[in-house]
Amino acid sequence: MRVGKPATAAAAIALALVLAGCGRKEADTTARAAAGLANEAPGQVSVEGDDRIAASLTWQAPEVVLAADDLPDAHRRAAKALAEGRLYADGEAAIPLYLAILKQVPDDAAAKAGLQRALEALLATGDQALAAADDDLDALRQAHAVASVARAIAVRDEAVQAFLGRVDEADRLWELNRQAERDLRAGKLGESGSGALPRLRAALRIRPGQARALQGLAAVESGLIRRGEEAGARGDFDNAERWIALAATVRPGSDTIADARARIAGMRRARIAGLRDQGMMALLQRDGDKDIALARGKLAEILRIAEPGDAAAAELRQRIDLVTHYGLFHPGQAFTDGLKQGARGPEMVVVPHGAFRMGAAPEEAEASDSERPAHYVRFDRGFAMSRTEVTVGDFRRFVAASGYRPTATRRGYSMVYEERNGNFVRRSGIDWRSTYDGDRAGDELPVLHVSARDADAYAEWLSAQSGQRYRLASEAEFEYALRAGSDTRFPWGGGGPPAGAGNFTGARDRSPSGRAWRNAFAGYGDGYWGPAPVGRFSANAYGLHDLAGNVGEWVADCWHDSYRRAPDEGVAWFNPGCRTRVMRGGAWASAPGQTRSAWRAPAGVETTNARIGFRVVREL
Repeated sequence: MRVGKPATAAAAIALALVLAGCGRKEADTTARAAAGLANEAPGQVSVEGDDRIAASLTWQAPEVVLAADDLPDAHRRAAKALAEGRLYADGEAAIPLYLAILKQVPDDAAAKAGLQRALEALLATGDQALAAADDDLDALRQAHAVASVARAIAVRDEAVQAFLGRVDEADRLWELNRQAERDLRAGKLGESGSGALPRLRAALRIRPGQARALQGLAAVESGLIRRGEEAGARGDFDNAERWIALAATVRPGSDTIADARARIAGMRRARIAGLRDQGMMALLQRDGDKDIALARGKLAEILRIAEPGDAAAAELRQRIDLVTHYGLFHPGQAFTDGLKQGARGPEMVVVPHGAFRMGAAPEEAEASDSERPAHYVRFDRGFAMSRTEVTVGDFRRFVAASGYRPTATRRGYSMVYEERNGNFVRRSGIDWRSTYDGDRAGDELPVLHVSARDADAYAEWLSAQSGQRYRLASEAEFEYALRAGSDTRFPWGGGGPPAGAGNFTGARDRSPSGRAWRNAFAGYGDGYWGPAPVGRFSANAYGLHDLAGNVGEWVADCWHDSYRRAPDEGVAWFNPGCRTRVMRGGAWASAPGQTRSAWRAPAGVETTNARIGFRVVREL
């Protein structure tokens, strides 16, 4: 708003008196009706709806009727209201009282001085509101209310004019920021010349350093970075670099750009590593020229996006050359290690390195929070896993050679299955030499009634005997080996197991006395009630038996209630001194939901029963 040459405050106040004295009630009613304020009390200012109409609102002083002998008391009430900061809201506020006094006595010096002080206090209140009006709509409305009062009583005052200019600026800033934020929500970042970015820059030209506009710039920068990262996730690194370069122009010198480039570089490395893994997996199939050609295709894709001399490209090229010409060490190879005592260790199978998604999918039926969040785990190196669970015969050689006394032997009892009532009960005299129901176990059965400590002791003995590093599998290694490339609910898919897949609870299974499972795979039967001798069922794609069934197995990890912060490189998540370990894999007496690939359960380190055994891993 532009007016003529500013007058003094006294002249402006005198002009206001003339305006205030002419038909106030009629003008008030007409102005309020036009502004849509007919239901509000006189003297109030309201900013509603679109704030662009705020500047058109005018303040009408509430009516104050004073008798001639009321003037001294009116002075006292006005001074008290001014001291208390009650400036204009009603007929007992300072400004309406001073206006009413001056209406009766236009030359009242005390009233003029009081009105001037009230105006100064009013503008100070307005400036306080403006200080918060950048991102506070209520504060901006308050500033508009102050502006309407100041305009009504002293429109030509220089301080009022300056304040109105500041309100005008706040309005422009609010509108630019509002439109920019709308554009941001619509994804119109402004990289093409229209949208959030030019509006925000216009706001900053009006008021350099305004926090709201700077936050908007940061949001534009983040949006451009996000587009770059999305392009990187698709493997489109040329466009990823273009978006990041554009983001770098939004806030020059921002340290987020270096971080974004580092993330894009990480995506590039992960993409290259994934292509390398796919090439390696192709070579594992050993299907002659067809798979070598597929691996060469993956190598070509790596070379397209990698820097010259990339280590992953060199590794894949070297492995292609080895497989092509020599076929040296390869995943799937089986071997045994000789032991110092003259026997041989368990048969081991080399598991290929690679990556997989560990844990249950969000929508997976019967999954628990302990199996989530699903996360990607990568093995940079293969490992060897025993083809079957450790057998009673294997464990017998260990106990005889080492003199070790397993947990159940020392304790004198374990949990066995009781055929009479179909429950698991504690029974004395049960240890690793016993079957699931307490009979004497044959050497070809998986060893039962062993604790996690017993399994660790066996692996340590194997290490000492062979000179190699034996241990329990990590939880990630176990699930990776069990899935064997699958990502479904069960290792074989989503439904019931195919014939011969393993020793599971099947609806066709019967106990020696004719019992049937209450919760079982429909239509499935494996001919066993209790553990089967190891290796009686089909091996999985990695050449391993009984990971999903027969007996549950100890792994090296300590129990954690979820996978948050779990290692992503496949190592055991182990806390020294932990008392609870993880059991993996379904057993002969597990419900179908406990046979899922992601299923896991906690068990105390000295737990022994008729459903838990173990197998070992050897580092290569």
